[in-house]
Amino acid sequence: MSGSVGPGAADQLEALFAEFGLDHAVHLIVDGDVETAARAAIDAAPDLVVVVAGDGTARLVADLCGPTGPLVAPLSGGTMNKLGHAIYGPTPWREALACVLAGGQVRWISRGDVDGRGFYCSAVLGSPVLWAKSREAIRVGKLGRAWVHAGVAFRRTFVGRLRYRFDSADAGRALAIGLICPLMSRVFDDQAGALEAAALDVRSAKAGLRLALTTVLSDWRDDPDVTVRPCVGGRVWSRESIHAMLDGELFRLGRETRIGFTSQAFRALAPAAGEAT
Repeated sequence: MSGSVGPGAADQLEALFAEFGLDHAVHLIVDGDVETAARAAIDAAPDLVVVVAGDGTARLVADLCGPTGPLVAPLSGGTMNKLGHAIYGPTPWREALACVLAGGQVRWISRGDVDGRGFYCSAVLGSPVLWAKSREAIRVGKLGRAWVHAGVAFRRTFVGRLRYRFDSADAGRALAIGLICPLMSRVFDDQAGALEAAALDVRSAKAGLRLALTTVLSDWRDDPDVTVRPCVGGRVWSRESIHAMLDGELFRLGRETRIGFTSQAFRALAPAAGEAT
């Protein structure tokens, strides 16, 4: 429903692995326990775990494999496909997999942490995250629910401010905080040893419109209400529970949470340097 994995994906995987002469096992998950299936695949000690699914499943497998587990190929098979696009570009999953099986390379992927939950592309903390609930309701065709969620998000857009401290810097205030892994950052390179942390201190609809225009015309980092700095560890706290979105998945955290960063979280089978995908 949400992604690009059609009913013949399992057969296509079987055929592709056979074409390369690889011993393999394909797990097709339909309304089942994704974590149990992922653990079973990893416990079999393969050289490579290929994921054709959305960001949530890719994040789960990356977490389970970790830095000492098998290689991971998190291919694009969901709605946003942040991790798949970051590693393989917009190439359809079958072509991307064929490319790396023919001549890929091992690439370390970093990870950010919010309250012990990992993300490999980006995270957002704060009340603007509530707009994602409306988006999800539209995606599944529940327009009435989408309208209700949009109303809640609109009423809370400029309330519930966050306090934050990035590393040893002074504490600040923000409406929302964005955390971007080096894999996704336009400012840091892939080898950067920190997250790109952005605090958005937007206080009015007028300021929000200016930020939107800045994003379209140049770079949102140029807006005067945005503070950007590297962050290896930090803390975020609020008077209320904190809404968060990690790689597209929604969470509701407590009133205080910790931020962390790991430079070598898992090993991906990625395109060779300079390889177009």
